[in-house]
Amino acid sequence: MKLSEELIYRGFNALTTIEDPASLDTRNSKKFYFGADPSADSLTIGNLAALMMCACFARHGYEPYLLVGGATGQIGDPKENGERDLKSISEIEHNKKCIKEQIEKVIVSARDAQVSTVCSAEHKDLARAARSVSEGHAVPTCASFTVLDNLDWFKDIKYLDFLREIGKVFSMTQLLDRQFVEKRIGAGGSGISYAEFSYTLIQGYDYLHLYRKYGIDLQLCGADQYGNCTSGIHLIKRLEDANADVWSTPLVIDPVTGRKFGKSEGNAIWLASEDNGSGNYTSIFDFYQFWLNQPDSSVEYLIKIYTTLEKSEIEDILAHHREHPEERLAQKALAHGATEVVHGHDATIAIENLTQILFDRTTDFSSFSTDEISSFASYLPTAPKGTPLVDILTMTSLASSKKKAREFISGGAISINGTKVTDDISIDQIAIVKKGKNKFAVVK
Repeated sequence: MKLSEELIYRGFNALTTIEDPASLDTRNSKKFYFGADPSADSLTIGNLAALMMCACFARHGYEPYLLVGGATGQIGDPKENGERDLKSISEIEHNKKCIKEQIEKVIVSARDAQVSTVCSAEHKDLARAARSVSEGHAVPTCASFTVLDNLDWFKDIKYLDFLREIGKVFSMTQLLDRQFVEKRIGAGGSGISYAEFSYTLIQGYDYLHLYRKYGIDLQLCGADQYGNCTSGIHLIKRLEDANADVWSTPLVIDPVTGRKFGKSEGNAIWLASEDNGSGNYTSIFDFYQFWLNQPDSSVEYLIKIYTTLEKSEIEDILAHHREHPEERLAQKALAHGATEVVHGHDATIAIENLTQILFDRTTDFSSFSTDEISSFASYLPTAPKGTPLVDILTMTSLASSKKKAREFISGGAISINGTKVTDDISIDQIAIVKKGKNKFAVVK
């Protein structure tokens, strides 16, 4: 598929300034930038959808410039319902480091999933590249990418200089028309600070700076950022007499609950598999299980977004799934693809093997050696030996509170190494704790 066709097939198309998507296939300048603010020390699967879109562009030869907002993160992207709490500089620095690593890993993994067929003579599927050539399609090249921090240029900008160059070419009417501003200052609104009101100018300047320094004339974003992104287009037009574009992807909505995937909704699935200090993480096991447990009504929508499977592969999987939904082939493909992009091939295979072991009704948990149980700890929540069971359940998020933990124990929902327990006991040996049918933790 051409880039424009793949974007539409996967659903990576929302608001845009580009009238004809096919123009992306022949665009002279093949550079784009995508920005993420360090509002937390981990991205979520909501952010992952936009990164998968970025990787799609990269697979088709576009060069990514990935911006971590050390400057914009000090203000915070305005919400529609109230002011953000300012984060400390040290917290922002910590968050930047964490999400930079995640962005790099995801983009490389999702980008190279298909272009590796033409970038490495040792790839097992060189036939796919040869087939592309024989069918007359342009073969993408391996796009390098650059990671930037907007603090690097904002830290030296003088306030009066910024107002004279940037503030002077924005009208108040233009800013007051923004939806989030209207809601904040309208009847019943919470009001808005000058800092958050100015956020869109700061983000717009990023685009102007990147256009001037790198010749970037395309910005990718989630649909919720489209308004802020058009500020950059305005600046480039006014100050450089040049044209630039924005391409956005829809926010991913859970088809069952109707809520978007993200931390603001309280249903975040994090890309971090370990706690970086804030508690914002999802174990690799739980990450895999999230996708594996998607209902049939969701999987056809999600597999196009969160995997790098080609259209023909997806269509084959979905056709089989419709005939034999009980085999859950589509869910397995979705879980494998999404986990592999975020956590790598080896971890994905290990999780699939672990899932088979843990959910096999014939598995005798008491037969596992201590070394085997310890190896599971790389992928499951863990708690230290010598800890009361109630505390273990809360520490590993198998229970949301000690009250709930006690209810699970007394109700017979908890087992240790395959044996149900009904009392709050201290676990002094290496063990597997199971809650219900599909929640596990390791005590070591």
